[in-house]
Amino acid sequence: MIQDTLENWARYEGLNPRFAKAFEFLRSVDGTQTLGRHVIEEDKLIAIVESYTTKPLESGLFEAHRKFIDIQFLYRGRETILWAPLPTMQDATSPYESDKDIGKWNLVPDTTPLHLSAGHFAILFPQDAHAPCMQWDQPEQVFKVVMKVAVE
Repeated sequence: MIQDTLENWARYEGLNPRFAKAFEFLRSVDGTQTLGRHVIEEDKLIAIVESYTTKPLESGLFEAHRKFIDIQFLYRGRETILWAPLPTMQDATSPYESDKDIGKWNLVPDTTPLHLSAGHFAILFPQDAHAPCMQWDQPEQVFKVVMKVAVE
């Protein structure tokens, strides 16, 4: 897991061959992008543009992916993403589904909160269980882009 601000994007582009394109898209975000999926490279790089109200921590679920790395970027608002190592996930609410590339688990007591505000991003690898969309201290409307970057 990595957390940083978009101004430091170049430090991470060497971690995956598609990160440069992913960060190029994120640097173009101005809050006017159409909500939904934007395919940048078929089955390899997808941007999901979202706008929602963050929810209370107790309503969260952890998720993890095997085929894709998430780069979760907050353009507007504030959000908490809970993080924990994948091996600590024990209570599955939805077993991993290969076609959707997601498994889900109930919250665990030992987590690390990542507080993201406008201009911040988190890179979440397959070993990083994460509960996104959580409120920081109160519900807040956010504009967010999640880049789905193929692992291979």
